[in-house]
Order: sequence, then structure tokens, then C-alpha cells
Amino acid sequence: MDLVTPDLGLLFWTGLVFCLLLFVLTKFAWKPILKMVNEREQKISEALDLAEKTKAEMQAMQSENEALLKEARAQRDSMLKDAKNVSDKMIEEAKEKAKSEAQKIVNSAKDSINSEKLQAMNELKTHVAGLSLEIAEKIIRTELSTDDKQKALAEKMADDINMN
Repeated sequence: MDLVTPDLGLLFWTGLVFCLLLFVLTKFAWKPILKMVNEREQKISEALDLAEKTKAEMQAMQSENEALLKEARAQRDSMLKDAKNVSDKMIEEAKEKAKSEAQKIVNSAKDSINSEKLQAMNELKTHVAGLSLEIAEKIIRTELSTDDKQKALAEKMADDINMN
């Protein structure tokens, strides 16, 4: 049973060494250890605060980026709409110009056709008149081939002149 119950001297010396060790640790090691623990706690707290601040800044930047993105999209849509309006206007102007040019060409062609038609009709009239004269000349030659017929025609014309 000697092993289970320690001796009084052993207890005294063990207690004395423990108190001495506690005093030395308190005097020389406890303050630096507490100081280091407190510094570490402060650094961790500062890091957490910095992380929170950074998180808030990131959220602000993200909302700012979203606003800029919305504005850029609105500008893009506006520019696309303006470009579409300009292109539609240019297409419409080109169509109108093409219609105008086509109308000018049609009118010019109509005028050309009419002038050619009039020229052809005049040529036809001249040709018909020439043919009519040739036919009349041939008919008159056959009818006036004898002297009796010539005298009868001359008298008839003289009577007509006298009547008028």
C-alpha cells in the first residue's frame, strides 16, 4: 500500500515545486503567452472585420456592376433601335428613289413610243397618199385615154365651176 499513499515529504516537495513552477510561469511565461493569444485574437477579429468590409464592398461593386450592365444593355438596345430606324429609312429612301427612276424611265419610254408612233403614222400617211396618187393617175389615164372622154370630163368640170 505504500505505492498508493504517498509520503508527506513527497507531497510537500511536489507542492513546493508546483508552486515554484507556477510562480515562474506566471512571472515570465504567462504574460507573453496571454499577450500572444490576445494579439492573435485581435488579428483574427481584424481579419473578420476586413472580410466583412470586403464582402460589403464586393456586394456594392456587384450592384454597381449590375447597374452599369443594365445601362450598357439599354444603350446597346437604343443604338440597335437607332441603327434599325436609320437602315429602314435608307431602304425606304432607296425604294422611293428607285420608284421615281422607274417612273421616269416609263414616262420616257412612253414619250419615245408616242413620237415613234406619230412618225410612223406620218410616214404611212405619206406613203398612202403617194399610192393614192399613183392609183388615181392610173385610173385617170385609163379613163382619159380617148379624146371624147377628155372633152366630156372638161365640160363636166367647167359646169361644176360655173355652178359654184
